Amino acid sequence: MKGLIFAAVLLTLGIHFLYYIRTKNLKKLLISLGTFGALLGLAVTGNVTRQVMPLFVAHLILLIFAWGGIFVYLFKDRYYWWVLFSPVVTIGIFLLMELLTGSGHEHAILG
Repeated sequence: MKGLIFAAVLLTLGIHFLYYIRTKNLKKLLISLGTFGALLGLAVTGNVTRQVMPLFVAHLILLIFAWGGIFVYLFKDRYYWWVLFSPVVTIGIFLLMELLTGSGHEHAILG
């Protein structure tokens, strides 16, 4: 599974650079690579939601839609920021749940 994810990331980067070679649009390349980097950061950060499995599954689904949103921007020139950054919602819900119900590890935070 990890190999498949790694291959998908490399394939996405390859598509970005092939698109740049074809169009020579540096601004679009930098915006799409920056967004892709932010999306990878959200994917790593979203692992904290693994404790609440339905929320984690929703996070994975939103990541897939956001990944598709990068290709929509790349090929159709439409930047749907609300789709691209939708995984932030599941992380926010998880943090709100932790704030309201507690995580049982308050002593580690408060010292």
